[in-house]
Amino acid sequence: MIKILFLTMYALLPSDPAPDKWVKTKISNDITVMLPEQFSAMTPEDLIQRYPSVRTPLGAYTDPDRLADFSVNISATRWPDGNIDFAKSFFKSSVLNMYDRVDMIGEGITELHKRKFIYFEFRSRLNASKRDLSTQDALVRYTYIMYLVEPERTLVFSFSCTRDVEEIWQPVAREIMKSVRVK
Repeated sequence: MIKILFLTMYALLPSDPAPDKWVKTKISNDITVMLPEQFSAMTPEDLIQRYPSVRTPLGAYTDPDRLADFSVNISATRWPDGNIDFAKSFFKSSVLNMYDRVDMIGEGITELHKRKFIYFEFRSRLNASKRDLSTQDALVRYTYIMYLVEPERTLVFSFSCTRDVEEIWQPVAREIMKSVRVK
């Protein structure tokens, strides 16, 4: 009986997210990223649930337990003048307004592979809906998001996971983001 209980509890634990192997993933003709081997492209159902928008991500991937996600999208906001400092303050304001609470871990402008990216790393809290009785608990997540501001488009790279696996996934998220390449 105890053995069955232990095996049942073990089966409910998230799979080991620490990647043994990384896979170069082609998002588009000019975008690649290294992802953990266990990540797979999101199903149409995953996309509908996580990205309820008319703008489908260029690429969206998740771990087997669907606790951690990585996506690449094109923002509707364009910055033809290339003012990265102004864009950073705009995107920070957007992040702060999307959630009920944001605890910023890090933010700034970083250079990766000869390109400047705006980044925000934070924990967010979205309180339960007072109207929808089916969502009683607050949603708490860890997110690492980067923006590449170009004259014709703004690319958004986002990694997100549930708070309970943040400690495991945070170093992986940082490695994923360092591996982003845009030609």
